[in-house]
Amino acid sequence: MFAAERKMEILQLVNTGNPVTVTSLSQRFGISESTVRRDLQELEDSGLIQRTHGGAISVQTGFEMSFQEKEVRLLTEKRQIAMLAADLVQDGETILLDSGTTTLEIARLLRNKKITVATNSMDIAQVFGDEAGVEILLLGGTLRKNTRSLVGGLTNDALRRMCFDKVFLAANAIDAEFGITTPNLTEAETKQYMLHAGKEKFLAADHSKFGQKSLCRVCGLEDLDLLITDTGLTEADAKQLGALVELRTETIGGGRVTACE
Repeated sequence: MFAAERKMEILQLVNTGNPVTVTSLSQRFGISESTVRRDLQELEDSGLIQRTHGGAISVQTGFEMSFQEKEVRLLTEKRQIAMLAADLVQDGETILLDSGTTTLEIARLLRNKKITVATNSMDIAQVFGDEAGVEILLLGGTLRKNTRSLVGGLTNDALRRMCFDKVFLAANAIDAEFGITTPNLTEAETKQYMLHAGKEKFLAADHSKFGQKSLCRVCGLEDLDLLITDTGLTEADAKQLGALVELRTETIGGGRVTACE
C-alpha cells in the first residue's frame, strides 16, 4: 500500500468517530509506530485530524477529546497561560473559573491567594480543598462526564444570582469571525451565563484552538475584555484577529497576552 493510500484509510478510520491509537494502526498496516506518528502528524498539519496522546480523533464538528486527553496536550503552553492569568488576580477578588484543563492550571497557581472562587469543575474545586485562604463555591448542575463539567439549568440559575470580579472562560475552538465555540449546546449556554456574571471577561486558550470552529457559538471576540494565549499563536492568526479587533500584545515570562479592546 502506498503512503497516500494508507493515510486516506487512516483518515476514514478516524472520521468514523472512534478514536484510533498508534498501536492499533501499526498492527493494522504492519508498519512501525514511528511511521504511524509521521502519518498522523502530516494529516494534522493538513488540518484533517487532531492528534491526541497516543492516537488521533476527528476534527469534524461535534467530536471532542476526553478531559484526560486534553490534560496532557500542550501542557507547557497551558502553564504559560496560567502564569499570566494568575498574575491578573488580586487578593480579595471574586473569581469564576470555567471547567477546563487550562483553567485547572490557573487554579493551581491561585492557591496562595486570599480570594473567593466559584467553578463548575469538581477537579478545580478539589485544588482548593486544603487552602484556608480560598473560599470555594462549587456550582451544581448536570455532570458532563467527557469534560467533567457541571452544566445546565441548575448551574445557570446559580449564575443568575452571582456577580464576579473576573471570569476565566475556556473554549474548544476560536474563529476570528464566528467567535468562540464548543461542541455541546448545554455547555455553550452555561458559558454564556458565566460571561454575563463577570465584570471582566477573560478567555484562556492555547494556540491550537485558533482557526477552528465547533458546533455551538458561545460569544464573539468583541464580548471579551482579554484573550490570553501562548507564544504559539501564528502571525497569520494574529493578523486575522487584528483585522476585527484592536489588539495589544505583550510577552511576559515566555507567554503572550492579547487584549481585545
